[in-house]
Amino acid sequence: MIRLWALAWLVLLTQSCATSSPSLGPGEEKGTLPRQLQARQVIVTLAPDTPERWALLSEELAREYGLPQVGAFPLTSLGVQCIVFQVTDDRPVDEVIVQLSADPRVESVQSNQVFTGLQARAGDPYASLQYGAHAVRADLAHIWATGRGVRVAVIDTGVETDHPDLKGRIAETANFVEGGEQTFTSDRHGTAVAGIIGAASGNEIGIFGIAPEADLIAVKACWHRQPGSPEALCSSWTLAKAIDFAVVERVQVINLSLAGPSDPLLTRLVVKAVEERGITVVAAVMEWRGLAPSFPASQSGVLAVFASDSEFSVRVPLAVKGPDPLLAAPGVEVLTTVPQRSYDFLSGTSLAAAHVSGIVALLLERNSQLSPRAVRQLLLATARPIAKTTGTQTPVRHVDACAAVQRLVQTAPCP
Repeated sequence: MIRLWALAWLVLLTQSCATSSPSLGPGEEKGTLPRQLQARQVIVTLAPDTPERWALLSEELAREYGLPQVGAFPLTSLGVQCIVFQVTDDRPVDEVIVQLSADPRVESVQSNQVFTGLQARAGDPYASLQYGAHAVRADLAHIWATGRGVRVAVIDTGVETDHPDLKGRIAETANFVEGGEQTFTSDRHGTAVAGIIGAASGNEIGIFGIAPEADLIAVKACWHRQPGSPEALCSSWTLAKAIDFAVVERVQVINLSLAGPSDPLLTRLVVKAVEERGITVVAAVMEWRGLAPSFPASQSGVLAVFASDSEFSVRVPLAVKGPDPLLAAPGVEVLTTVPQRSYDFLSGTSLAAAHVSGIVALLLERNSQLSPRAVRQLLLATARPIAKTTGTQTPVRHVDACAAVQRLVQTAPCP
């Protein structure tokens, strides 16, 4: 870990961005996890109606199916009510889902699934160590754009809001994890992602972000199993509330540095964000149980991002196929912010996604009317081909912030 007073002691971490959906180990009690991450839960959605009718229906379903209700929340952007039921250990979850899906009072039903995520001057002492920001030429793009006024939702763990490089950079916070307030400012993963996107520039402290004047909205939907652990867990329940919040708050960019199984409820919310609200959604790519890219990177309209290293080399999972070019950004040994006013080198596609979210903020500052599709086309058109790829014949291109912004301002070429 790098502290402001100890640059010589650099600790290198090389964990990957995310792993397959975890389960509780034999020595772990359910109580060690927030209620929203407990196993054997199902989420039922009720069609648009009055709060009184929703309350009546939830009571009826709980009584008739013998399911304890453990949570309820509206998704304002979809106009539906979500009811979370706990399935007792003596009943197969799949059987309960089949029964509920046949009930005409139920709009949809699914498991509460688990997602995981892992794991930047003059005037910024560690700027020379930021190969990622320089690789995408963000420092050169800052001639024309810094992301000022663009609202970027970082849906992740919490963020150390008083970190020297993030103080004053977080415009708003929200928590959707039970008990998450207690650890919000000590969470590692979200702090790292936020630093790459929007760490302050030119403040004579640490690093600089890709979009150092964007308005970061820190939305906690994920939870570290242990303090300081690189692994972060999220659920359908927490992510649904977080994405709904971001849509209602009219953010312009949503960063999802996480991955997991295909999820019907989250798909509806992502579609609402991208297709109806014009929000650019950026997601990290990883291989999940043989599927790549995993959800939400696999969702149509989402900007899926692979990780490159300092030599512009990219490893693409064998399952990735198709004619469309892939986007890559720095995600190996990237210097960023971590809790306790510190910095560290981290690796993972979580960090690659954060680079792209920052670049999107630069583009939207110059042209706020760009659609998610136009953003993707612009990034691909100005990205640089990558020669060193492993595992795929599909073309891979490395994002170039300076070239993308320059295309919008139509002025002198990048230096």
